[in-house]
Amino acid sequence: MIAIIDYGAGNIFSVKNALDFLGVKSALTSDPGEILSADKVILPGVGAFQWAMDKLEQSGLVDTVKKAASEKPFMGICLGMQLLFDKSFEFGEREGLGLIKGYVDRIPDTGLVIPHMGWNKLEYNRQCPLFEGLGEDEYVYFVHSYQAYCGDEALNAYVEYGSKIPAVVSDGKFVYGCQFHPEKSGQTGLDILKNFVSLREG
Repeated sequence: MIAIIDYGAGNIFSVKNALDFLGVKSALTSDPGEILSADKVILPGVGAFQWAMDKLEQSGLVDTVKKAASEKPFMGICLGMQLLFDKSFEFGEREGLGLIKGYVDRIPDTGLVIPHMGWNKLEYNRQCPLFEGLGEDEYVYFVHSYQAYCGDEALNAYVEYGSKIPAVVSDGKFVYGCQFHPEKSGQTGLDILKNFVSLREG
């Protein structure tokens, strides 16, 4: 079973619908016991970093999230991916979950429209089990104004949008993050979700 964390700041229903389409058992939950007993966990998120971290703290789930991410496959999506990092500078400095080294800040001004919204081609940087079966011309869907800044060791894939924007990150163990919305990225996104579902614990 996949636990989709419901903390009041996520695109939870679109993720649930995508997993339902794939025939994968999942539950929208804010129950620590259910999250920790799940096979895998997804942390969605839309909105601003500070607000989402406040919601997560108010839900009492921060410790549960960190424990789950240390024990089993864990995926952050969009803002949920950004929460995985040490901190963000969106509307002031705010501490994140600290699961992946790096920080979040505004997308550089390169003359392109911000927010970055639309389809972009994945550029692979490091091997990742989420890419199993994907081709060289895979496009995914983004909506965001802030991005992660991280080391090469955490960067699995990026897209070019005036600069290099991290698209898939990981900690090398259990934790993965997608800046784009796999649940809104057609077959490519469904394949990435299927690969996540297929990951083995430990």
